[in-house]
Amino acid sequence: MSFRRGVVRQSKFRHVFAQAWKAEQCLDDVRVTRVTWEGPLCAANPKFVAVIVEASGGGAFLVLPLSKSGRVDQATPTVCGHAAPVLDVQWCPHDDNVIASASEDCTVKVWQIPDGGLTAPLTEAAVTLEGHSKRVGIVAWHPTTLNILLTAGCDNLLCVWDVGTGELVYQLPDAHPDLIYSVSWNKEGSAICTTCKDKALRVIDPRRGTVLKVREKAHEGTRPMRAVFLSDGKILTTGFSRMSERQLALWDPMDMSEPMAVQEMDTSNGVLLPFYDPDTNMVYLCGKGDCTIRYFEITDESPYVHFLSLYSSKEPQRGAGFLSKRGVDVNKCEIARFYKLHERKVEPISMTVPRKSDLFQVDLYPDTAGLEPSLVPEDWIAGQDAPPILVSLSGGYTAPPSKNTLRDTVKVRPKLPLQSPDSPVTTPTFEDTDVLQPAQEVKAASDRAKQEEDPLCDLLAEVKALRALVLAQGQRIDLLEKQLARIEDGDV
Repeated sequence: MSFRRGVVRQSKFRHVFAQAWKAEQCLDDVRVTRVTWEGPLCAANPKFVAVIVEASGGGAFLVLPLSKSGRVDQATPTVCGHAAPVLDVQWCPHDDNVIASASEDCTVKVWQIPDGGLTAPLTEAAVTLEGHSKRVGIVAWHPTTLNILLTAGCDNLLCVWDVGTGELVYQLPDAHPDLIYSVSWNKEGSAICTTCKDKALRVIDPRRGTVLKVREKAHEGTRPMRAVFLSDGKILTTGFSRMSERQLALWDPMDMSEPMAVQEMDTSNGVLLPFYDPDTNMVYLCGKGDCTIRYFEITDESPYVHFLSLYSSKEPQRGAGFLSKRGVDVNKCEIARFYKLHERKVEPISMTVPRKSDLFQVDLYPDTAGLEPSLVPEDWIAGQDAPPILVSLSGGYTAPPSKNTLRDTVKVRPKLPLQSPDSPVTTPTFEDTDVLQPAQEVKAASDRAKQEEDPLCDLLAEVKALRALVLAQGQRIDLLEKQLARIEDGDV
């Protein structure tokens, strides 16, 4: 491994060190899944850690409170409603009790986890999303909009769902000619970046169904690539060179003719899973089958990508879960935490900046994305974008109790008719929709029931849905007029 160590660069993260938790603080006797899917297989938030496990006759994953440690009994209840192995799980960024799972049974399910964890096996999902014809390997929640979920399957299809109504609002059937390896939203959720088996890196507007930028052969190797959007709009990718050397590259979406920076690390077959922390602008690379976790800092000055250090252990990792920033221990200057998957164990690993002071370290903990969503689905569908609503971590963060809004409010509607593949834009058709309200508006179930019975509220809901329809159709008409003008001018 060759990393350049010239003049010492000033950074408060130069001395970040990683430390595994004590043996008694780990989760033991966890039968981690043996599926060969190149995903993290684990997800964590301030309340729970979810781990995909082996299951006979279907697919299942464990959901355990973050405070749980020691041996996990084989009789511990699991989420086991899938008919085939689970490939990916992701916690909702706007409700710590809601998790989505993707499976080889071609479905995506959304589950409501009770506070304190499961007391019995959970087989009935709050929402089941059916739109893929082959196994689904990727789920990605919208970072700022309530209940918007993106899924990607082995049918090379991207789908965007409104979980609150169970409706498929956008479908992108022609954006990828081959298997999709990874999907990442940008900070505001206005675009996504994807990597594909054809070695291309793409930037896509999911609402218009258009590919904005393409970089062919972002990495020359044939092994899977992965990509994440950074908070400043740049894209970081991991992949392999033609000589099977593992690489890290930084791209500017405005000009992807050449990468801004490339670092080659070592020769290994393990796919590098990138985990990005927007608050510290650090990237952690966990290689499948590796015994190490490398971490880097991304800056605005050349060479842009700065290697900091690596954590090394004796046992290789099967996957890893990255805890959201709201869950770290600010009193110990913990800036990140991983849940490393072994064959039969889940081991927490803390990334800490050593500080002598016991005071809250403002420079280490800028305001971070909170639970409150910035938009409701119909606003985002109508073309609006908004940055995440931030919260302070001063004094630590306490996860609020579940309001159980998902199961109470979901009303699955008939699926929307999909446009033909040759249609230039995929635009949803709106009916009278019930949308999950932001957390601060949800006060009591009785009040909500009264509002739904009030004819005036029904009328207002219809007007709001109609307004969203008019805005969306107006955008589509505008785009079609531009395309028609290009055809008449002979540009197409």
